[in-house]
Amino acid sequence: MTRILTHFIGGLEVEGASGRYGDVFNPATGKLDARVPLATADEVNAAIASAREAFPAWAATTPLRRARILAKFKSLLEANADRLAEIISAEHGKVHSDALGEVTRGIEVVEFACGAPHLLKGEVTENIGTGIDSHSLRQPLGVVAGITPFNFPAMVALWMFPVALACGNTFVLKPSERDPSAPLLLAQLLKEAGLPDGVFSIVNGDKEAVDAILHHPDVQAVSFVGSTPIARYIYATGAANGKRIQALGGAKNHMVVMPDADLEKAADALMGAAYGAAGERCMAISIAVAVGDEVADALVARLAPRVREIRIGPATQRNAEMGPLVSGAHRDKVRSYIDSGVAEGAHLVVDGRDYRMEPGQHEQGYFLGGTLFDRVTPQMRIYREEIFGPVLGVVRVKTYREAVELINAHEYGNGTAIFTQDGDSARMFAHEIQVGMVGVNVPIPVPMAFHSFGGWKNSLFGDHHMHGPEGIRFYTRLKTITSRWPTGIRTGADFVMPTMS
Repeated sequence: MTRILTHFIGGLEVEGASGRYGDVFNPATGKLDARVPLATADEVNAAIASAREAFPAWAATTPLRRARILAKFKSLLEANADRLAEIISAEHGKVHSDALGEVTRGIEVVEFACGAPHLLKGEVTENIGTGIDSHSLRQPLGVVAGITPFNFPAMVALWMFPVALACGNTFVLKPSERDPSAPLLLAQLLKEAGLPDGVFSIVNGDKEAVDAILHHPDVQAVSFVGSTPIARYIYATGAANGKRIQALGGAKNHMVVMPDADLEKAADALMGAAYGAAGERCMAISIAVAVGDEVADALVARLAPRVREIRIGPATQRNAEMGPLVSGAHRDKVRSYIDSGVAEGAHLVVDGRDYRMEPGQHEQGYFLGGTLFDRVTPQMRIYREEIFGPVLGVVRVKTYREAVELINAHEYGNGTAIFTQDGDSARMFAHEIQVGMVGVNVPIPVPMAFHSFGGWKNSLFGDHHMHGPEGIRFYTRLKTITSRWPTGIRTGADFVMPTMS
């Protein structure tokens, strides 16, 4: 029987009232698994009203008390990690080990948020003028919201709301309608951890729900992760409505392989970075930039047999290395990119379009084999656009300088990496490259929770990166108080600009 999912508002599971539902499929089987309600503006407004009502008491809760609830939540996440991973795999398709890794990276942000009592400390300066002191505070914004993508249904949400809650805000989450069950479990675990009702709510939905959030006057800030066109829309619409916006968009991540690189390690790194999660990562490496034909030939020779031998299967096969894509429509879109690469003249080394599961073994799932292109050029669609699938292209350049210019000319600036044994080249690359997150012999340089995540150029709209110190700044307002207490000495009115002389 098909499950009917709910919203989570004011601490309760709430049935959808719109009469509209989205279908949630198991990508490994192609079968309908659940139906998710698509909220109306009124349902979104109810969640925001619940958050607004809960805000004063939650903001007045001491940071230490908030941190203790998050610490309990962290323990519950750890105890339920395997269960969460199975839910993620069933709706997204990623293999179990990858889903567990997603949960782990989310837990690390909760752990960081538990340090809120220290992170929210302000600054004090005594006697900035005679008898005058000054100190600063970081105070919560109020009701904030998050809109999360399908590719990390638990992790990206966990990058947002634990920091927001630690800072004293209340939070409304709009997860992807493709895989909403993991966020609903997070809501239940928060309630079990002792979070007061209304502090965290979930409204499932589509663009109608998104627009209701962006236009609601009580929502003070919105965090978003998704494609660049939608990130641009979120930023423009939210900012026009007076909201603080943090909108992370798409990517086209390059990995430079220098002539002195250890090619075995570079090939290993590219396999995981390009084909892990079937390439459905905003930090996936989709372009390998080989410096010199000799490097390119040797790299492709190492990659090709490994791409052909990727163990593809459902998450229930614990040794699987790559699962299906999230939907049949997305699988077909990725296939069309491969068609385009062939039509535009790239050399197709490994073709994943014809991959088929064995009869009786999930042959209706949305599986696609790993694909490898060589001799990709910057004019091709497979170079310019984010494919979001298991497709790796090799671009050949003659020099390090050409590699840097190639990357810096791209519209995206999310992540990049260089593989080299030369410290001077690595240092120069880190300094010169116009990308927000850089790896040196690290293919996917996602910062740890106590640093901040975010790209440059068309990969980020807004002024703040996600989690870490930037997350604290995004979810708080700075207030500075300057005070002087009466001393019994009257000096009379002063009509000039105040100074501290």
